[in-house]
Amino acid sequence: MRAAGVLCRVAPAGTLVLLSGCSLLQPGFGPGVSEDTAPEVPITFDGAPQTAHVFEISDPEQSVYGEVQVIEARDADTFSDIARSYGLGYDELMHANPEVDPWLPGEGTRVVLPTRFVLPDAPREGIVLNIAAKRLFAFQPATEREPATVTSYPIGIGRVGWATPTGASEVIAKATDPAWYVPASVRAEHKAMGDPLPAIVPPGPDNPLGRHVLKLDMPGYLLHGTNQPYGVGMRVSHGCVRLYPEDIEVLYGVTGLGTRVTIVNEPVSVGTRDGVTFVVVHPQLEDDERAWQDLAAEGLAAFEQPDAELTALVADGVARAVAVDNPLQQRYVSNVAAPPADAPDRETVAKLLDELMAEGEDASGAEAEVSN
Repeated sequence: MRAAGVLCRVAPAGTLVLLSGCSLLQPGFGPGVSEDTAPEVPITFDGAPQTAHVFEISDPEQSVYGEVQVIEARDADTFSDIARSYGLGYDELMHANPEVDPWLPGEGTRVVLPTRFVLPDAPREGIVLNIAAKRLFAFQPATEREPATVTSYPIGIGRVGWATPTGASEVIAKATDPAWYVPASVRAEHKAMGDPLPAIVPPGPDNPLGRHVLKLDMPGYLLHGTNQPYGVGMRVSHGCVRLYPEDIEVLYGVTGLGTRVTIVNEPVSVGTRDGVTFVVVHPQLEDDERAWQDLAAEGLAAFEQPDAELTALVADGVARAVAVDNPLQQRYVSNVAAPPADAPDRETVAKLLDELMAEGEDASGAEAEVSN
């Protein structure tokens, strides 16, 4: 069913809310709600946070899951730690909080967690990746004892020049503790940078594939873990898709051979929940040569008569963050961010991210020792 393109203040059935992957339409309030008119709401950051994004599919027509959350940063927090603790990628946290310092947010700074997700327009089966959103959606069918579910994970994707491909695929092999057979192109690149790699990297802490690998029937492309989790949610690879170690471990356990994998590049997504229509705009990937006006038109095609304000908001190509049309719709939750015990300090992490963005570390054409 198509919805009327009305940008609403309070969302009754049949109206529209903008989701945003970048910045709040109006910080802290949302479209049409100003600091002068917004109700005074006592805020306590003690709600139970949503950190694992596993959602029951009770309505097959529903395509929006989760809720926006807000936390107060602590002095030692970094965006890398916050993102991993709440099942987010680094870029999407940056986009939702463009004015906050990712390395020194500051004690008491409010950080928006964009943990409301719109499913991409793709078959709801197996594994679906939206590389524009840098997120993966894993669908599990209902059983006699368990309902159908969808789980969303942040992913790292191919950097410019090594784009992650789109299309239909399937899992043809899987492995735990794989060896990495380094492609010649990657060895040559690292040699030129003064960082030569061996032909084979054995399992262990230096293996960029991590401990779990799902091999696709797209030659050379893998879904895998990583030994540098701070790059998850960014464009830092040579084409493969990486997940946090704890996420790939779960995905590996529930994914069988022959599982369908669909990869799309959908910067404008439209979804519905409880009669409300949501639009989310993600930044267009730098090497996506499609005209933005065409992408915007595809998104707006879900509406019979999109109004001028909505059309302008989508057509300008600026990523819009989290559906916040009323401060009461934000969930203020406790801060549970905690870096792993062996995590490097923030200066080291910042350097690692700079290196990852400059180089990437896994490869299109990568091969792993896997079995059918």
